[in-house]
Amino acid sequence: MSESGTNYLVAMEAAWLVRDVGEVDDAIGVAVSEAGKRLNEAGKEYVDIEVGATGCPACGEPFDSAFIAANTAIVGLLCELRVFNADGESHAERIAKSEVGGALRNVPLSVIEVAELADDDDGDRGDDGN
Repeated sequence: MSESGTNYLVAMEAAWLVRDVGEVDDAIGVAVSEAGKRLNEAGKEYVDIEVGATGCPACGEPFDSAFIAANTAIVGLLCELRVFNADGESHAERIAKSEVGGALRNVPLSVIEVAELADDDDGDRGDDGN
């Protein structure tokens, strides 16, 4: 752990709306692509985006978080990023929400996990968060 703070991995779920779509796979592709484009344009290439998973209410097995009704889909995206030198979990959470929320305006976000990174986990980051 560094003297100025602790490093965390923060995972958030984003609810992405896709209109005029008929297939779940198409909705997922559009949602991941659009979210990635907005994050990249905002200089946030270090945020990992993928489709989230939802547990089946009957069997508990995970499936892609996407639902289509009336040619409109809601896709649950998983956004992960590393936050460096935070003063605690709540501080890391606020930083992550600010970073992602600034690029994904008007997209509902909720933090689903904050995990402290071991000292050896922060050496291979690909971002500019020194």
